[in-house]
Amino acid sequence: MTRTSVGHFVSEKARTKFLEAYDRAMELWPGPRRELDVETSYGTVHVHHYGPDGPDGPDGSEAGEPIVLLHGHAGHPSNWYPQIAALGEHHPVYAIDTLDDPGRSVQRAVAAGSEENAAWLGEVFAGLGLDRIHLVGLSYGGWLTLNQAIHAPERLASIAPMDPGGIEKVPARFYAHMIGGLFGMLAPRPLRPALGRLLANPALSSPPEMIAPLMLGMRSYKPNTRPAARPFTDEELSSIRLPTLVLLGKRSALLRPRHVLQRVTALIPGVRAEIVQRAGHGLNLERPDLVNEHLLQFITSTRQETRS
Repeated sequence: MTRTSVGHFVSEKARTKFLEAYDRAMELWPGPRRELDVETSYGTVHVHHYGPDGPDGPDGSEAGEPIVLLHGHAGHPSNWYPQIAALGEHHPVYAIDTLDDPGRSVQRAVAAGSEENAAWLGEVFAGLGLDRIHLVGLSYGGWLTLNQAIHAPERLASIAPMDPGGIEKVPARFYAHMIGGLFGMLAPRPLRPALGRLLANPALSSPPEMIAPLMLGMRSYKPNTRPAARPFTDEELSSIRLPTLVLLGKRSALLRPRHVLQRVTALIPGVRAEIVQRAGHGLNLERPDLVNEHLLQFITSTRQETRS
């Protein structure tokens, strides 16, 4: 579920090289973009902000409620670059460097369990002064999203876990998928998009700027593995009382999408769940326009329901 020791780079030279690549990857975002640091009991959490910075949007209309994005294991906020312009047109968007992954966050204490992970994330929300948050997470970020809704939902308006951990046990094929992706990175660049489609691995056709920090982090950040996210119990999932959108990749290597669809539909009250065709585990990169449309429609509908 989480690392059992504080993550660190193997050397200051490795950290510097990683952060140079990280900064180049963040140039995939549209501008202007702000960077913020929030102190928590578990370390300094780095956050990227795009979009309205006050009560009014760019056209003078009322700004939307904040959207917070949580990337997957070993990822970083540049992974959300296809979402930023669309989500940030009318909403302030915040993308968090997960505390125990390679990035600009600096961890000082282990978040050992569900309550601790909800605690550090809640401290980030408080430090940013955010309420009525629409929390969106992919993979391990989806686990954090569900976990927050279960253990500390006070500042949340809705949740949207995408191909999330925590619904069922991580299968062996997921690790095989990760290994296949690493070998795919060694293939000649012109062949990688076709391999990416074959393996349902969008990283193989993603911009090289986005991939560089991922590869550097895997080599130079220790420990570079995290125990699999524990599945939530039926009682935990049934306790969620927030508007919930679950998006699942039809070709997911992490989940059995039909099985997960049945489980969340049976347990989470009022959940909206959908299997996204022609998408694997990285559906925000594979079907960005569809994902953006679904997220914005869902967020708009939750606000309308609150006002009615």
